[in-house]
Amino acid sequence: MTTPPKPAPAAAGSRAGMKKELPERFKSYQHVWVFIEYEHGEVHPVGLELLGEGRKLADKLGVELAGVLVGAGREGLRQAAVEAWEHGADLVYVVDHPTLEHYRNDPYSQVLTELVNTYKPEVLLLGATVLGRDLAGSVATTVLTGLTADCTELAIDDDRCLAATRPTFGGSLLCTIFTLNTRPQMATIRPRVMAMPPRQPGRTGRLIEHKVALHEADIVTKVLRFVADRDSSKAQLAYADIVVAGGLGLRSPENLQHVRALASALGGDWGGSRPLVQKGWMPADRQIGQTGKTIRPKLYIAAGISGAIQHRVGVEGADLIIAINTDPHAPIFDFAHLGIVADAVELLPALTEAFRKRLSVNRLAG
Repeated sequence: MTTPPKPAPAAAGSRAGMKKELPERFKSYQHVWVFIEYEHGEVHPVGLELLGEGRKLADKLGVELAGVLVGAGREGLRQAAVEAWEHGADLVYVVDHPTLEHYRNDPYSQVLTELVNTYKPEVLLLGATVLGRDLAGSVATTVLTGLTADCTELAIDDDRCLAATRPTFGGSLLCTIFTLNTRPQMATIRPRVMAMPPRQPGRTGRLIEHKVALHEADIVTKVLRFVADRDSSKAQLAYADIVVAGGLGLRSPENLQHVRALASALGGDWGGSRPLVQKGWMPADRQIGQTGKTIRPKLYIAAGISGAIQHRVGVEGADLIIAINTDPHAPIFDFAHLGIVADAVELLPALTEAFRKRLSVNRLAG
């Protein structure tokens, strides 16, 4: 007698054999929501980026896409609603109250929880910023639902479930997580992971102004003074058009000067991989990768970086990736657009000099 072969195990995140009718209690939950961070008169770009991804999810589900704005100042919030419409939102929920002028977890959690319980979104997305991470965890706990953090990919499966993919085990694997038993399905996504949708000037939608009962006396945390961070030396990697980064292939912290020099010659910013931060070679705000900054530059030059999954998910949105590594089998060559097998310590100064000469000639010719 022969033993029939055992079926292959399902891949991480797979729902093979699990398809079923959605519970009746879920049918009152509809639409895809994006929480749009609005602070001190400005909309955080991650909210607009998520509207682009939310549009895809909403179209797949056949529902509307809504933006959620919470803050103080009617005129500013109305202008932010216009930005949301022009980036794809069909309607915008606005909560305007003096108590919401500065972010504090208590009032913001109370407001977003009330909105969720009142209007029942099927999917709720937030940016994985300092504010978004704090608020998402609090609201998910309050409404008793699941939350998948730091996602790199979102999709809708055949059962209308959100498939949220994120790195795990220190960035060595990707897993897809489903929230099967509760609603809304919540996820946070880091800035620059999703592409900014094209703006459609003049596009409009519906506005729902939700009134809340908030009292300053009931809130424990107080804002005594707001001081804007004006440190221009801080890294602006997430929104740089050109980024040059170094890894352990540089061999010493002194060789980071070659990375900085090339970035300066190109008019870009510079950073590095996680091991350089762990060794104390550079500050954490210049780390690129899943546990650092996610970037989407027009040009990314990786010098001496092996290209593990943790780094890959932070840079694969770049338009052009050029990798320099002495190991022809380094993982980074699997996803780089151009690869150079060379010693970065020797090649970077030559590239810097060549770019300086070429750019100076172009400036004189212009």
